[in-house]
Amino acid sequence: MSETSTIANVNGQSIAYEMTGNGPPLLLLHGFPQTRAMWRNVVPLLAEHFTVVTADLRGYGESSKPQGVAAYSFRHMAADQRALMAYLEFDQFHLVGHDRGGRTAHRLALDSPNAVLSLTVMDIIPTHLLLDNPTKEVSKAYYHWFFLAQPNPLPETMIGHDPDYYYEGCLTGWGASKIGDFDPIALADYRKSWRLAETIQAMCNDYRAAIEYDFALDAADLNRRVTCPSLVMYGEHGVMAKLYDIPATWADRFSDMQSQAIPGGHFFVDHATQETADTLLDFLSEIRST
Repeated sequence: MSETSTIANVNGQSIAYEMTGNGPPLLLLHGFPQTRAMWRNVVPLLAEHFTVVTADLRGYGESSKPQGVAAYSFRHMAADQRALMAYLEFDQFHLVGHDRGGRTAHRLALDSPNAVLSLTVMDIIPTHLLLDNPTKEVSKAYYHWFFLAQPNPLPETMIGHDPDYYYEGCLTGWGASKIGDFDPIALADYRKSWRLAETIQAMCNDYRAAIEYDFALDAADLNRRVTCPSLVMYGEHGVMAKLYDIPATWADRFSDMQSQAIPGGHFFVDHATQETADTLLDFLSEIRST
């Protein structure tokens, strides 16, 4: 088994990544407010079968943090990751994304369909659907979409007074998680990242871009379907599962879809590691056998 940890200068950005294992390439993308460290306990379970790449999205972790809201559309984030895999000489790859990483992965599959062998999205509903007509329950539970999107410097200033308090509240606020459920090493990596003013601003710009840019981009693609084999995973006790039939929200966006509930809430990857890995391996093994 080989392993590397480095920075790739691609698509005008510096993207931090790690690569481990042997076999077909598999790219794992984290979400808010985390880093690629969220996959640290899942990777060893996958790396016996795949060459696993974990990467920090632009604005997060050790990746670069460009200025301006427009830089944080999922189209730009997806282009970074497509360029990273090309840099690693992988023209095609399996793709998995949680939260913001899932939205990035969905956009990548739309923009570069020939590159994506399979797509897995974790505990999200489509961006356009969430923003188009949110219910009062969604607005209350996922208030952060609208708080973080407020003009600079309002959210940056408020969060900056105590980043740990705010972001740990996010980790524990979306269903079935306590702070002790998170791997201490991964949690330390999250804290190191989100305590930086530039990361706080970048994450706010990520949510601003969803409203200002991604909504329109997704509206233009409402009639398009991802055609590769796709898997929708979600936390069975999470906020989204209580408010939506999550697989049903993706039914008109994927041509070849499976779904699976995982014990826990939104952050099931962090504390249902074995179940997460087993579900991914079953899905990916089925694809490889056909």
